[in-house]
Amino acid sequence: MKKIVLSLLLTACALSAAFANSEGIAWDRAPNKTNDLVSLQHGAKLFVNYCLNCHAAAYMRFNRLTDIGLSEAQIKENLLFTTDKVGETMKVSMDPKQAKEWFGGVPPDLTVIARSRAGQGGTGADYLYTYLRTYYRDESKATGWNNLAYPNVGMPHVLWQLQGERKAVFETGHEHGHEVRVFKGFEQITPGSMSPLEYDQAVGDLVGYLQWMAEPSQNTRVQVGVWVLLFLLVFTFFAWRLNAAYWRDIH
Repeated sequence: MKKIVLSLLLTACALSAAFANSEGIAWDRAPNKTNDLVSLQHGAKLFVNYCLNCHAAAYMRFNRLTDIGLSEAQIKENLLFTTDKVGETMKVSMDPKQAKEWFGGVPPDLTVIARSRAGQGGTGADYLYTYLRTYYRDESKATGWNNLAYPNVGMPHVLWQLQGERKAVFETGHEHGHEVRVFKGFEQITPGSMSPLEYDQAVGDLVGYLQWMAEPSQNTRVQVGVWVLLFLLVFTFFAWRLNAAYWRDIH
């Protein structure tokens, strides 16, 4: 019985290793930019120009962008493409039926994507930061693109003009007696309009905006939490001293 259990465990470990190498990668840690207003503004610009064409953010209103330092005039002039009213939500005009025909499914709403994608690999921001930086050319796919963080993804690389075209280099290896594909790196095919460093920074800005959009009041919540803890600390000190004075008089 013990041999059977041990054999099953070894098989599970081997399959897990094969999956990790051939069907996904470890997530990179995303930079925390939710307090950087310039970064958030750039991220909002990228989101509206590259994401909002297919993905909605139906629980976010355009006028909420005033919280990251934009005026309503700036929002109207630079970010309103799907509506004429600043108070409207970030919806798309694409018909869901057509979207399902084109992509095989309706593109998900991105309002809380940075929270919903959290997992064992890290936060939702970590996942998105890795995902948007690991696209590569794969002519065997309908879109011509594949992704290391989300293998066989149906979404094409919408930021490819910024990053350029790359191909992934794999080698065949063996782990625990099983053949696996091991990712070795990327090879640049054509350059993008940004350098690799500039692209990573731009993705960091976009992910930071998505992280902020998922909970716009998160920074205020953290600040209030700090003040509450400080208040409780001071209150605890006074309560302790009052308690000691009370019992001293009794004794």
